[in-house]
Formats: sequence, C-alpha cells, structure tokens
Amino acid sequence: MKQGLFSWSHCPYRTSLTPPFSITLKPKIHRPKFSKITVTLNSVDEGRTLTARERRQMKNEKRERKGAYNWREEVEMRLIKKPKKRHTSLAEKLNLDNLALLGPQWWVVRVSRASGHETAERMALSMARNFPNVDFKVYTPSVQVKKKLKNGSLSVKSKPLFPGCVFLRCVLDKELHDFIRECDGVGGFVGSKVGNTKRQINKPRPVDAVDMEAIFKQAKEEQEKVDKAFEEEQQQANEALDSKKDLTEPNATIKLGGRGRKAATGKATSLKSGSIVQVLSGAFAGFTGTLKKLNRKTGLATVGFTVFGKETLADIDANEIRAATS
Repeated sequence: MKQGLFSWSHCPYRTSLTPPFSITLKPKIHRPKFSKITVTLNSVDEGRTLTARERRQMKNEKRERKGAYNWREEVEMRLIKKPKKRHTSLAEKLNLDNLALLGPQWWVVRVSRASGHETAERMALSMARNFPNVDFKVYTPSVQVKKKLKNGSLSVKSKPLFPGCVFLRCVLDKELHDFIRECDGVGGFVGSKVGNTKRQINKPRPVDAVDMEAIFKQAKEEQEKVDKAFEEEQQQANEALDSKKDLTEPNATIKLGGRGRKAATGKATSLKSGSIVQVLSGAFAGFTGTLKKLNRKTGLATVGFTVFGKETLADIDANEIRAATS
C-alpha cells in the first residue's frame, strides 16, 4: 500500500484531497461488552486485602445488623458527658481574681496549732471590719470537753479536730486572698503550686461539698461521744459520793487508810474524842483508855492510858479498839 503525504498550511479552510493521495486508516477494534456483575463483600476471598471503601462498607453492614444497638447515640452521649478541655494561658492561671468565678466555696487556711482558735477569731473580726459587704463564715472543727473541778465548778475546753486548719467559706479573689495572708498567725492557704520557674505561686484549692459534709458529721459524732463519756463519769462520781455518805453513818463498815500503801478495814462505831475505848489486840490488849483523836485517813487512833498515876498517849490501829461497855 502506498503512503500518502499530507500538506499542512495555516489556511482555516479544509483542503480537499485528490488522488493520487490516499489515507491509511487504523482498523476499528470491536471489544465485547461484558455484563455487569455485582459482588458482595462477603464473597471476597480472605487472602485479598480489602480497600478502605470496602472496609467502611463492611462496618456499616455490621452496624445495620444490630438493630437494638445504636452506636450514634452512644457516641453522642460520650461527647456530652466528656467536658471540653479548656486551655488557659499562664497569665490566667496566675490571676487569682478568676477564683471568684467559682462562687462561694470552702477554703482551708493554715494557722498555728497552738493558737488556732484565737487566730480564727482575729481573722473573722478583721474581715468583718475591712470587708463589710462580703459574706463569709469561719469554721474551726472542735469538740467541747467538759470537766468538773474539785471546787465543784465546770471547766469547758475546746479540743480541735484538725489542729492548724481553719475553714473559710466566701467568694475569694486576689484582694481578699492577700488580706487574709497578711493577718497575724496565718500561714497561707492550702492549695497547689502553679506557674513556671520564673514565677510560681501557691493557688488555693477549694474543698468539695462532700468532704465538708463528712467533716460536719465527724464533728457531731465526736461531740456526742465526749458528752456521753462526761455523763457516765458524773454518774459514777455521784454513786461514789452516795456510797461514801452511807459508809460514814454509825455501825457502818468503812475503809480506813493505813501507813504507807497498806489499808485496813474495821467497824467504826460512834467514837468521838473523850469516849472510853477498850483495846482488843496488840501490845495494849485488855487496856481501857480515853480516845483523844481519830485519824480516818491513816487509820490510827490516839488513846490515853493511865499508868502509875500518869497518862500515857499511844497510837493504836483503829481496828484494834472498840467502845467500852459498862
């Protein structure tokens, strides 16, 4: 077959070709049309790696099979419950005025362990004088211990449950924070350190409401225990006093103290100074004399005997004498 030559010009019109020029045309290839075959993902061989689209389709089919399980609702609930993390700058962390955004909270103030109650009173008076428009409450968990003195008066002392700590409820800001720190006896607030190596402060941390309820409950229980112990002690003291009164009556058995650590028991009759007594045992057994003095603490009785016309005094155990019978 002869090859023809084409002439190229910039003429916009199509030029007609005349013999002997000829054009070689490529044969047209007829490709057979295949029918469309749909294949599900379940029929894919396990050996072949799935594409991302096929994996997504498989996950969607599994989710659709589970009718009762709604994964979208679960994801939404997780997003609702999970609070969004708020990124704050260093300046905001160091700004104590942001504590006022928390509203009224309980704060822990460090004070001296020895004079914590007095420091709390001074702090409350200073705050009331300098901040009359601020609502606050000062609380020192303590137990009132009662004790009865020998003279019959009642002594009440305050025993702190958390020595060195005072609880303050207020809306805290930087001005109030700095004022409390400057009070006498105050060592600052209980909190955590915030900042970097260049600037670092102790930022107060509020106490949870659940923890404060537990503290109130503990203080109430401890006070009830102390009051119950005081009542039992008073009851025992009254019983001992009643028994002592009964023992001091005539013809009653009493316990007389002895020399050193020893003690003796005997029958105390209606003995008084000047009465005639008879010695029952000992070196003066059988003698009769006059009772000069009876010491119930030591358990000794001073008796005067007449020997050869002269009166002789002797200390005899009170259990060895008795009133002489006529």
